[in-house]
Amino acid sequence: LSSQKKFDEIKKANQAAAKKLVEDQFSSSSEDDDEDAEVKQGKILDKTFNIYTSQTDGDASELERTRQYMNEAFQSGAMTCLICIASVKRNQAVWSCCGCFCIFHLVCIQKWAKDSLFLVSSPLTDDDFGKKDYPWPCPKCRFEYKRSETPSRYYCYCGKVENPTLDPWLVPHSCGQICEREFKPSCGHKCLLLCHPGPCPPCPKMVTTTCHCRKAKPVPRRCSTKEWSCRLPCGRMLLCGQHACENSCHAGDCQPCPRVSKQRCICGRQTTERLCASPQWQCGQVCGKPLPCGNHTCEQVCHAGPCGDCPRSGKRSCPCEKSKFTLPCTEDVPTCGDSCDKVLECGIHKCSQRCHRGPCEICRQEVEKQCRCGKHTKRMPCHKPYMCETKCTKIRDCQKHQCRRKCCSGNCPPCDQVCGRTLGCRNHKCPSGCHRGSCNPCPETVDVKCNCGKTVIKVPCGRERTIKPPKCKQLCSKPPTCHHSTQEKHYCHFGRCPPCRQSCQKTLACGHLCPVSCHDEALVKQTGLHQSAGPWEQPAEPAFIQTALPCPPCEVPVPVECLGQHEISPLPCHSANPYSCKRFCGQLLDCQNHTCMKECHHVTKLNTSADGKKAGPECLQCEEECTKPRPSGCPHRCVLPCHPGDCPSCLQMLKIKCHCKLSILYIECLKLTCADSKEKELLISCKNQCPKELPCGHRCKEICHSGSCPLNCSQKVKLRCLCKRLKKEIQCSKIEEGQVSLECDALCKEMKRKASEIKEAEAKAAIEEEKRRQQAELEAFENRLKGRRKNKRRKDEVEVEQSSWQKYKNLIMLPVFGVAVVMV
Repeated sequence: LSSQKKFDEIKKANQAAAKKLVEDQFSSSSEDDDEDAEVKQGKILDKTFNIYTSQTDGDASELERTRQYMNEAFQSGAMTCLICIASVKRNQAVWSCCGCFCIFHLVCIQKWAKDSLFLVSSPLTDDDFGKKDYPWPCPKCRFEYKRSETPSRYYCYCGKVENPTLDPWLVPHSCGQICEREFKPSCGHKCLLLCHPGPCPPCPKMVTTTCHCRKAKPVPRRCSTKEWSCRLPCGRMLLCGQHACENSCHAGDCQPCPRVSKQRCICGRQTTERLCASPQWQCGQVCGKPLPCGNHTCEQVCHAGPCGDCPRSGKRSCPCEKSKFTLPCTEDVPTCGDSCDKVLECGIHKCSQRCHRGPCEICRQEVEKQCRCGKHTKRMPCHKPYMCETKCTKIRDCQKHQCRRKCCSGNCPPCDQVCGRTLGCRNHKCPSGCHRGSCNPCPETVDVKCNCGKTVIKVPCGRERTIKPPKCKQLCSKPPTCHHSTQEKHYCHFGRCPPCRQSCQKTLACGHLCPVSCHDEALVKQTGLHQSAGPWEQPAEPAFIQTALPCPPCEVPVPVECLGQHEISPLPCHSANPYSCKRFCGQLLDCQNHTCMKECHHVTKLNTSADGKKAGPECLQCEEECTKPRPSGCPHRCVLPCHPGDCPSCLQMLKIKCHCKLSILYIECLKLTCADSKEKELLISCKNQCPKELPCGHRCKEICHSGSCPLNCSQKVKLRCLCKRLKKEIQCSKIEEGQVSLECDALCKEMKRKASEIKEAEAKAAIEEEKRRQQAELEAFENRLKGRRKNKRRKDEVEVEQSSWQKYKNLIMLPVFGVAVVMV
């Protein structure tokens, strides 16, 4: 149970740590400034400014200051609490000053206000405490807030929502609603941006207003710039009452009149040219006019109006002001003779001299004086101060140092030493006088620059060690560390430049340029530098060194011809050597008929060879028979082996049949192959009559010939009529052509008619005979059905009586056929 409890506790602690880590990573101070964050930030800014820019037709020039505050809210580490010198994160409660719009942690500003009020009210007595509402100042701009305005809750920038929720698609610490704070100076309109840090931009509303001098017609203008000048002369009467204002239309009162005019002084004695704007001036002379007494003159410097009565007229007092006398102005007031009794400078004793003119003497009475600290007394003249040598040991208001002032009265002055404590920035010491409580934040700002120094951001002193340097859009100006004259363009950065990715372009041994990326500063893993002492020693991480690698083999494709010059293929330059393409050599052998069948190989060119395709000594020797085509009709092979040029003439005899295929002839092959068509026709002919039969059935009358026989048969043949009775001798070819025909005469027709009658009579007799036969069969069948069952196996013989035609047909037909034969 105890182990399970410990496991649960550790699990909860790990989950809490993971949750805190996620929140820290999600805070504005730890966001990564990558391209996706910049795109997201741009979308949020556009959403915040959308309503405002719709009023200004897309003009966002007045939003630059607000945009700067919002960029700082997004930028990592830009928002810094000046009290604790720590980053302000998204998920932390904050408070914004309404004077300088600086953002502080809510806890820090509450502690600051409490300490400030305590320091102001600590010198007060118990009777005075709480009677006056002392303010507390902003740590940055010293804007004063009342005690009741001490922040106690976390609000968004516009103050509408308490504890605004954390939304990654809103400005940090914003509620996402419309700001609606009144513009400063107040114009009656409200801010149109979404809840935002920093001051509200100028009012974008359109109003109709006239110029300063009210001469021009009212025109529509932006509310923030509704005060405008028509550039016409002002024309208002100046204070001098003589001239009008010649300046162009302007705001406020007119300037003093710049013209010069002749003006008298106050007393009117002198006249001089002076600015019209200052008509009253004194000439510096004593008035000198006689007073009403007639004895004295006015001693006032140049003045206006009457000089007044003589100052020595009327009742006048003696120097001690105890007695009064009425005397003419020409006489001086005498002393009264009484004691002066004026209080001396000591404030205790009176002047013991008689009434006198001039100041009283110093107090010379001896008194017992007490020093300021009240510890010692001494008799001494009253006009001399008495201070003892005892040093005050009270602690001053800083609660650190003693007063150490000689003979201190107890009201010790504030500590005159410098505080000198190290501020939260860890760079400066507090320059204020020695004080109680925490020191004010360091007022200094530090410029955080990029590597080239062209991009600068100001951060509170002390944050320069933790804030990321700004992203600079200038190109890096460091000289290249490789062999290239110029390095690849990239933005300004700290540390080493990224590895050069330009093409190497070094000239290789083959003459080509190296096309791979620059390898002058390649990281190479070192191996075998450290041998472990035993299996218990952990393997060390591999060490990498930066070194220049040699250029790789040249991969530029170079056209290379194969050994047998059959093809040209692109090969890498480093392996561009003659190669075998695996084809047959194909070089023409000495026989001039065949080609070399060896695999592609080198062929030595002979000087005597004019043809580049002729075989060399490395090629095969032809060992085949001659395969050249023979003359048409020659069935014999060449008697020579495979040879160049034409084959010799064939001298062999050909055994061949004649055209009619009946006789066998022996003819020289040379004569037959060299003869033309007519000569071949005569050579192959056996000179006998053609045995072929014509289509008409007669034998061809021509001598042995080739091809088909002629169709014009000249033999005489007999032509008969259709009934074969008439006949006539005619040439066979005419009968084939259908030119001649033999028609039957009247006798032929008569014989034909009689023959047809005989056929009809025979047909009728055959029909009757068939009927009788069928009747006889019917009767025989009926007789068998009547009871001749005992004689079933006996054959029924039916005697059929012959007709007259069957009896006498032979006797009739024989004479008829005989007559017909005779007629034919």
